[in-house]
Amino acid sequence: MRSGQVVVTDVPEPSLEPGTLLVSVAASCISSGTELSGIAAANVPLWRRAARNPAKVKRAVAMVGSQGLRHTLSVVRDQVGSGVPLGYSAAGTVLEVADDVVGFQPGDRVACAGAGIANHAEVARVPVNLAVHVPANVPLDQASTVALGAIALQGARRAGVSLGESVVVIGLGALGLLSVQLLKASGCRVLVADLDASRAQAALEHGADVVLGPDDDATGREVALLTAGVGADAVVITASSPSNEVVARAFRSCRKKGRVVLVGDVGLELRRSDIYAKELDFLVSTSYGPGRYDRRYEDEGLDYPVSYVRWTENRNMEEFLRLVSEGRVDVGPLVATRFPIAEAAQAYAALKSEPRPLSAVLTYGPGGGPGHASSGVPSSTASRSGNGPLAVPSSTASRSRRPSPAGGKVRLAVVGAGSFARTMHLPNLRGLRDLYETRWLVSRSGAATAELARQYGVPSVSTDIGQALADDDVDAVLVATNHGSHASIALRCLAAGKHVFVEKPLCTTREDLEAVQRFFAEGQGEALPVLMTGFNRRFSAHAAALARAVRDRQAPLVISYRVNAGWLPPDSWVYGPDGGGRNLGEACHMYDLFGYLTGARCVRVQAVTTGPVPPAYHRNDNFTASALFEDGSLATLTYTSLGPGGLPKERCEVFCDGKALVLDDFSTTTAIAGRASQVLEGKPDKGHRAELEAFGRAVLGRGDWPVPLWQQVQATDMALRAEECFRSAPAPGQ
Repeated sequence: MRSGQVVVTDVPEPSLEPGTLLVSVAASCISSGTELSGIAAANVPLWRRAARNPAKVKRAVAMVGSQGLRHTLSVVRDQVGSGVPLGYSAAGTVLEVADDVVGFQPGDRVACAGAGIANHAEVARVPVNLAVHVPANVPLDQASTVALGAIALQGARRAGVSLGESVVVIGLGALGLLSVQLLKASGCRVLVADLDASRAQAALEHGADVVLGPDDDATGREVALLTAGVGADAVVITASSPSNEVVARAFRSCRKKGRVVLVGDVGLELRRSDIYAKELDFLVSTSYGPGRYDRRYEDEGLDYPVSYVRWTENRNMEEFLRLVSEGRVDVGPLVATRFPIAEAAQAYAALKSEPRPLSAVLTYGPGGGPGHASSGVPSSTASRSGNGPLAVPSSTASRSRRPSPAGGKVRLAVVGAGSFARTMHLPNLRGLRDLYETRWLVSRSGAATAELARQYGVPSVSTDIGQALADDDVDAVLVATNHGSHASIALRCLAAGKHVFVEKPLCTTREDLEAVQRFFAEGQGEALPVLMTGFNRRFSAHAAALARAVRDRQAPLVISYRVNAGWLPPDSWVYGPDGGGRNLGEACHMYDLFGYLTGARCVRVQAVTTGPVPPAYHRNDNFTASALFEDGSLATLTYTSLGPGGLPKERCEVFCDGKALVLDDFSTTTAIAGRASQVLEGKPDKGHRAELEAFGRAVLGRGDWPVPLWQQVQATDMALRAEECFRSAPAPGQ
């Protein structure tokens, strides 16, 4: 979906990753509710979307304060005009299986789910917990409804129904029709309501007992008459409407102590009077079931024990397909409307026309018609080369060497297309067209990568870094992946003879740091590529003002740096193997700034964390680290996630020769001597653009390395030594 329109485009094929399958998709199901709502929302004017999303407006205002209005407007325009992959329910044949995946093999027929995963695409990369086997007698076009089926099944489970209960289903789209059948299979009497008479008739044909009148019943009288004066035991809302009356009608239809379960998307301005007297339970059903939106379950394959969580989203998917296999659920009406993928726009248009189909199925390839998967055999394995783990070179034997470009521009490959690359590096590179020509964009998501490449005019895209490294017209690589992969990717690029800008941190383990040092130590005397870690703060105009002010000092520096980092959820990726924690991932900035200002080597690091903290916090979110340098300078970092959001994030105070220098959040730098003060720098600047300029000049041979290698190693070593202090510190009281 791009600018509210459905478009079909070619994107790089996803590459296999640990814990995943590659699936050749035979059919994918369009959700007429969720997907059409998303398209409609994209056509809402920007000002109205802003009014509905105050949190995003707040983030944009914060970006203006830290990055300036021009940069913020550029980012907002890019995001508004960017395309979003559609689809979240598909079925096909397994092409490849990662080495750590059990239970699947090439050729297996599978159904898969997940937004951003089971897209409308010829090939999907699917985490193991979002894929299930398809029974032999279920055609793949029917199996492509698995996500819708799991959503409806989870709604029925949340309703907690039992044999003989009366249940009202409001809204008879795809989810409503499936809910009717699942509730009947559970032994319930099912009453249904929808404004569309044809959908009500379809519900009757699939097991509904009674169709309620379409008009709003202000007293719930109709349901009461049909249930011997009791009222419905439960109501399942599968409608999509901004009206608050949908949920109000559900409450009025219930008996005392009844249950209302929200599956669809409706207005939620609740009235106490509708709920209080009957003591009703109002429940929300979250998508496919337990595991949904849990990164550890969906991305890392961590299953929940069946003895404690009987029905996960994966087990719901399996159970739905079993019911289809046994003929207890009929998905025929959902797959009656079919279009080849090339006609996707027509498929979405059909879902908005009258009479409106319940859903539509997209089919793929010569063998991808209804009920048939493609062969599952890739036409060439060449496109999948280099998809294994990124190798760290152990010697210089395989290194290729090339001189820096003699002139012109730096021909660049960008690896990683996460939020930081999208909102910072790519807009800055576009503003540095005289210095850079971005030739490749490489990322794990083919669809997102292709869309970014279209926005920024990048000619080549891939999910395989090997393709960019094999291009002799690439001079340098910018690495902006998750923290844990920085060192291995940087070393692979260096071994290919490419200059490397790697976002901070340089690495997250002592072993990776030693591998980087070994690479350059073994290459002494050779024309080594430039390596630069993205320690942007030293390139800020504020850091330059501090450095000028202490250049001719007579005594050591005393530096006090405070970071009010803010709280992150305990399960954030920052704390996992991909992130390494906030000391390694962010405090390395401060350690680098200490080295930049002192210009000296660090001789000692001492660090201590807080004592026991509530489970919502990580201990190494809250610490102090002190560093002593060869010139006698002392620098202390206080890093905390316990502070209030209203306090600016960073403050640095530098004391030297009877004066103080105060840097406030990289917005204002002030020099204080006696009672006099002078503003040295007064504009927001964290150095992101300047660091790219410095790297480009170095690659073109117009300057030295922007950050000396020993200082890059030192800042990383300081962070690692702080981690070692955290681990070895005795518990409080010992």
